[in-house]
Amino acid sequence: MATLNWRTINIDALDPESPANFDLSTLTPAVTPLSTADVQSLAGQIRQLLRGGDSQGALQGALENPPYGADEKGKEVHLATIIEILQSIRQADMSPILSQIYSAPGGTEALDVLMKYIYKGMAQTSGASTSRNITPQATGFSQIHARGGGEGGGQAMSVLLSWHEKLVEIAGPGCIVRVMTDRRTV
Repeated sequence: MATLNWRTINIDALDPESPANFDLSTLTPAVTPLSTADVQSLAGQIRQLLRGGDSQGALQGALENPPYGADEKGKEVHLATIIEILQSIRQADMSPILSQIYSAPGGTEALDVLMKYIYKGMAQTSGASTSRNITPQATGFSQIHARGGGEGGGQAMSVLLSWHEKLVEIAGPGCIVRVMTDRRTV
């Protein structure tokens, strides 16, 4: 008779109530697929609003229609559009625009989408610095050999940090938590 080691039996596989048997795809909301051409068309309409001087309308239009179902190219196009809008708005106009968007119907969701784009923009601008030569030190800290970089990412990061500050001021810290726990990516 073959002996079976009872310690190797995965009892979670036998229990239908076990979290191991939970379908994770049910946690992700359904999104409609978008083509890159659709995203580029939307970006053109938003840029037209921006050229017309309606920066709040451009920002609100971009935030109300995030391309969750687009491919990576489409998402990058929309990110570039939103960063262009954010860079075109003066710092004195940030709080009034955010307050008006927040008080509008669906304002909380729009500001959550803005926070997603701010974080994605921060990740993109800091992505240039990760390709540098980094060596670990005996102290546990890493040293970056090339200082500066000079790619203009500092100005974009400054704008994004200013928007982040104002956004947390208006929407509160719950905005950060909602963005970190949302499975839909921009």
